[in-house]
Amino acid sequence: MSTDPDEIRARVAELLADLPDLDAELLADTDVEELARRLEQAHEMLVAALESVEKG
Repeated sequence: MSTDPDEIRARVAELLADLPDLDAELLADTDVEELARRLEQAHEMLVAALESVEKG
């Protein structure tokens, strides 16, 4: 896992790029499971980056 902040930001932005706004109207048509999966991926990536910094 890279510890370069710009690379981490880019990878998280890529994961979250096409998620809907938190507008109730838009969320009604959103696959909540997919939304949760992508948010979990971003979370795991950030946790791994923090762990890498702590070890490095």
